Amino acid sequence: MKYLSRPSLWSLLCAMALAAPAFAQEFKVGFVNTDRIFREANTAKQAQAKLEQEFSRRDKELADLGNSLKSLSERYEREAPTLSESQRQQRQKQLIDQDREFQRKRREYQEDLNARKNEELQQVLERANRVVKQVAEQEKYDLILQEAVYINPKHDITEKVIKALNSSK
Repeated sequence: MKYLSRPSLWSLLCAMALAAPAFAQEFKVGFVNTDRIFREANTAKQAQAKLEQEFSRRDKELADLGNSLKSLSERYEREAPTLSESQRQQRQKQLIDQDREFQRKRREYQEDLNARKNEELQQVLERANRVVKQVAEQEKYDLILQEAVYINPKHDITEKVIKALNSSK
């Protein structure tokens, strides 16, 4: 590996410093807020509606099962003092079994919902990325960021991307 001598390194740094303003004027940066796209783009809203429709029946079944379990538990609490020891133990076992079944169904529902949500969001993201690329090419951006700690609003092209997504089929 060859190292630059101090004068060569100094010359290189000076040349870079002089070229930086010209380079900065030509370099065009944009920013896209993907969370906002997931909230506002029609494709994301359609995906959310599709998921709600797909999982509404199971959601209602879970809610009904939870309400049923709650009423059975309240009924047991009211009747427990008048039950025999064996009846209390039998009812407790039934409540525990039903609660275990409810928890299992709720966990399966959540896993299925999360998997489907990820599938739908991935499709929205792929489509959004294609639109971002189109906007970047049309408007000659050199770099488009999707994550940043801070971004000057003048570099935010999210609105353009959302409009392009909503207008495309």
